[in-house]
Amino acid sequence: MNIAVVGAGYWGPNLARNFRGNAAWNLAGICDLDIERARSVAESVGGAPVTARLGDVLNDPLIDAVAIATPARTHHAIVMAALEAGKHVIVEKPLADSRTAGLEMVERASELRLVLMADHTYCYTPAVLKIRDLIAEGFLGEVLFVDSVRINLGLIQPDVDVFWDLAPHDLSIMDFVLPGGLDVTSVSAHGADPLRTGKSCVGYLAMPLSGGAMAHVHVNWLSPTKIRQMVIGGTKRTLVWDDLNPQQRVSVYDRGVDIAEVSKATAVDARAANISYRLGDTWAPALDEGEALAGVVAEFAAAIREGRTARTSGGAGLRVLSVLEAATSSLEASGAPQSMAAASMKLEVAR
Repeated sequence: MNIAVVGAGYWGPNLARNFRGNAAWNLAGICDLDIERARSVAESVGGAPVTARLGDVLNDPLIDAVAIATPARTHHAIVMAALEAGKHVIVEKPLADSRTAGLEMVERASELRLVLMADHTYCYTPAVLKIRDLIAEGFLGEVLFVDSVRINLGLIQPDVDVFWDLAPHDLSIMDFVLPGGLDVTSVSAHGADPLRTGKSCVGYLAMPLSGGAMAHVHVNWLSPTKIRQMVIGGTKRTLVWDDLNPQQRVSVYDRGVDIAEVSKATAVDARAANISYRLGDTWAPALDEGEALAGVVAEFAAAIREGRTARTSGGAGLRVLSVLEAATSSLEASGAPQSMAAASMKLEVAR
């Protein structure tokens, strides 16, 4: 299939390189307003046609799909134009700059029976794929909590706050690995702006999940140390993902608290429940090697050829957008929880 990459800035070159390297795809064009930048990317991958006009790409009947790596504020217009031109679309995160825009994109793709895929790259790393399998197999038991930390020094963005910049990674991973997806009942956000930039540079998200678990995300542009870690606790075992530890990215701990429930009919006091601590082994699963973005472009091709929804579909991107918008509303309400309708969080899209 023929694909064109729209946007030759930070992420576009990575997309071009991976589409060039996948046998399912022919890199048929690079489009960017800066034609010299487009040429530079094309040359770096062995050559490809370049243009500064989006219309050249969308009006080409030989191009089957487009990959969009432009600023989020431009996604809606470009995606809608590409869908109307009959192109399948993969778009960089976040899906759009508002839930309303994202919903329109998802609904139109469904109406036209085209694949709209969110480039949630982390979901295709060997570590996250293994985490998804372990949870699906019931290896952790029932999920009780998710605690995620993504902090480092910079890069402070000029147009979005730390939630919209960093949290989409963690939210997309939760949506991918949890059995019910990112099924959030409410969102409470607290942010701080010590640099007086006009936007949150440090942030905390608290999100009860519909199944009773609790999810928490800490994002920070001001930390002198870099941490990318997620802890997922279950009734049987607890898993720790440390993305910055290449020797042991995933660790599973057979350690935790066992609670023997006491019948309310016979218990004199709720405190009579017996609590014991389980101290078992730690296990590190073997992980396959491979670039996550290679998995992304392979999944995009498979979804198109099989006529199915992509693993990280437009619906997945929309669920992430829903949480981000609720976080913004919570910030404006001084951290008050923002309720989320269950129906909007369980959007299923037929391709």
